[in-house]
Amino acid sequence: MRADAERNLDAVLQTGARLLAADPGVSIAVIAAAAGVDRRTVYRRFTTREELLAAVHTAKLDACERVVAEARLTEAPVMVALHRYAEGIIAVSRRLPVDVRQVQDEAAAERLRGLIGRLDGFLDRAVREGVIRPGLPDGWARSLLVHLTAMAAHEMPELTSAQGADMVVQSLITGLRPV
Repeated sequence: MRADAERNLDAVLQTGARLLAADPGVSIAVIAAAAGVDRRTVYRRFTTREELLAAVHTAKLDACERVVAEARLTEAPVMVALHRYAEGIIAVSRRLPVDVRQVQDEAAAERLRGLIGRLDGFLDRAVREGVIRPGLPDGWARSLLVHLTAMAAHEMPELTSAQGADMVVQSLITGLRPV
């Protein structure tokens, strides 16, 4: 793909993510205008808003998978991996603020389940290593981590991704440390 076409696609996906998160009924023409590209450019690639939304979900899943890989959830020390994960997810969530739990396509849903499984495995490791206390309900720590990163990403825009990750890690570990 040419560099300008890649930039245009990235602008459309980021703008589409932002506008579709705010208004799922927003038109492709509005997204194109806000992205600074001609609507025909967008329609050549995505014939419907649903196709564009699916591409946005794919882009976000791709980015989340990169974050999980770079965080090294199975190899890095738990606190290091947790901070890397939180910092990366905050940045991705700000860039592509759609909720991937709303994916319609089974392949995307399977990718999301895989990400959740990897995160659950990491949090199980955090329990085994004494970073998070045992005995919490299934999914509790993951749900809390997801909500804290979303809060840092969307409700605390004044924080950098690194500062948000600091707050996420501190809140998660202080609130869940072994008693």
